[in-house]
Amino acid sequence: MLVDPITSMWSDRLFQATLVVLLLAMIFTSLEYSATRVARASRRPAAVGAGAGGTGTVDSDTDTAGSDTAGEISDTPEGPDGSVPRAGRTRADRYGRIGISLMILAVVLHTGSIVLRGLATYRWPLGNMYEFTSALCLMAVGAWLVLVRKHPPLRPAGVFVLTPILLLMFITGTVLYAEAAPVVPALQSYWIIIHVTTITLASGMLLVPGVASLLFLMKRNNRPAALAAKLPGAEMLDRLAYRVTVLAFPLYTFGIITGAVWAEAAWGRFWGWDPKETVAFVAWVLYAAYLHARATAGWRTSRAAWINTAGFATIVFNLFFINMVVAGLHSYAGV
Repeated sequence: MLVDPITSMWSDRLFQATLVVLLLAMIFTSLEYSATRVARASRRPAAVGAGAGGTGTVDSDTDTAGSDTAGEISDTPEGPDGSVPRAGRTRADRYGRIGISLMILAVVLHTGSIVLRGLATYRWPLGNMYEFTSALCLMAVGAWLVLVRKHPPLRPAGVFVLTPILLLMFITGTVLYAEAAPVVPALQSYWIIIHVTTITLASGMLLVPGVASLLFLMKRNNRPAALAAKLPGAEMLDRLAYRVTVLAFPLYTFGIITGAVWAEAAWGRFWGWDPKETVAFVAWVLYAAYLHARATAGWRTSRAAWINTAGFATIVFNLFFINMVVAGLHSYAGV
């Protein structure tokens, strides 16, 4: 038996449940975002007065409106360990905690879906576009949860991170869906575990700084003003985008290198300027340029953010257009 239909069915059910739970998480993060805005607006005079006596410094590359700290986002008192006492939690904080709990549940369900897909097909579950994009979304949600754990003031921005993830999940479950089946002979190699897994992990992580850079540009330019006023500080968003990219870039580099090694084993050459290889290399150059620009005076804010955004747009272009429209040696979309 090449495919276990029962296990495959449960994998699909768990994927559908993940989509529903993520939708609920987005609703609660949206409620938190809205409630935090109202609370902050009512407290703004006091917050400004309190900040006037502070000793914080402002990055010369960051505008005054965007150089906020954790106090601009959180409207609840925090304990010494950064936690919020139960009695002091506001409605926004409760919404946010429910949203995070739902995201954790979604990660558990999503992991189960991917594991069952692999068990159903007796192979590594990254053999087509459906499986790859599904795993990419899982990595993105996981990366966001880790960041929110370390930087709680970022939590209200979760609605902007979940929006592209939910869109990708919907496309994955409809347009990209493929029945559980064995992979084509070219993918029947142990390199699929190393190369595709690394690229999936890196691409999922890079979704977060791509969104963060877009939010940074909104905050810095204060456009649209209604949304920008409610975002975390521009300096915080810029720092987030940089730190996650620093972690994801080596993984992406390793993924490209292992892809070249696999190409030599499968096709007798390390690099052939196949469309997917070419666009992946362009994305690598853009991310390398972003990291360089981020360390260069005069480029470390808006200009660097635009480069980072272009890098993520290139990855999305490679994921959909190159895989689904352009014919090449990497045309294993399964759709």
